[in-house]
Amino acid sequence: MNKAMLVERMAKASKSSKAVAKDNLEAFITAVGQALKAGKPVVLTGFGTFTVIKRKARTGVNPATGKKMQIPAKKVPKFKPGKALKHMVA
Repeated sequence: MNKAMLVERMAKASKSSKAVAKDNLEAFITAVGQALKAGKPVVLTGFGTFTVIKRKARTGVNPATGKKMQIPAKKVPKFKPGKALKHMVA
């Protein structure tokens, strides 16, 4: 499912227009991104938890040249599904 398909399903489920559903989805994405940037987790009980983890610097290999290279440390978003979401999928 891509973003357009998700917007269409959200619009149908909420009995609203696609424009409203798209605005709501974009507002959700923005709010989650801002919270994670501020270092705060986003917990949606039953659905899951969005957090930021820190990856250590490490040595990797350039696949084109075979040379070793240093990959810097960075922060990346992580999602842990909640119990209700796991049961929906199973």
